[in-house]
Amino acid sequence: MRIIGLDPGLRATGWGVILAEGNRLSHVAHGTIRTNPDDELAWRLRTVHDALTEIIAEWQPQAAAVEETFVNKNPSSTLKLGQVRGVVLLAPAQAGLPVAEYAPTEVKKAVVGTGAADKDQVHAMVRRLLPGVTVTGADAADALAVAICHAHNAATARRVLAAAAKAAPVRIGR
Repeated sequence: MRIIGLDPGLRATGWGVILAEGNRLSHVAHGTIRTNPDDELAWRLRTVHDALTEIIAEWQPQAAAVEETFVNKNPSSTLKLGQVRGVVLLAPAQAGLPVAEYAPTEVKKAVVGTGAADKDQVHAMVRRLLPGVTVTGADAADALAVAICHAHNAATARRVLAAAAKAAPVRIGR
């Protein structure tokens, strides 16, 4: 399954595409969408939307995963982050992709093993889990971590469903 991970931000939105085949993960592409801080908010949101639409069309992911945001001390910043997050959720949904959301602690736990990991630990594990990749920026590394988190969660869900199907009694007749 090809997964796009997204780390929303108004200044910089990170994105990363991975391929998950069973337990094997491989890097496909990653990058950062940057907006011009001098532009009006609507144009910055459009920049993010248009770029994500192009990225999704180019890399053809089958699922999307978005990092949830935390409440900032500055209400204005929190509101703007919420607006860009809405755009980041919308773009893959418009492309017909299922969209999952993960809290930062979930992402850290899936990638590092603890929800209290710092960014350097997460980025080091992204490099370890995706051998040979040179990540070009913190936002893209975070997005790849979100994609890895989704791959791990999807694999676990498949195993649980398979076990449940195997354990279900087979009924013949009435």
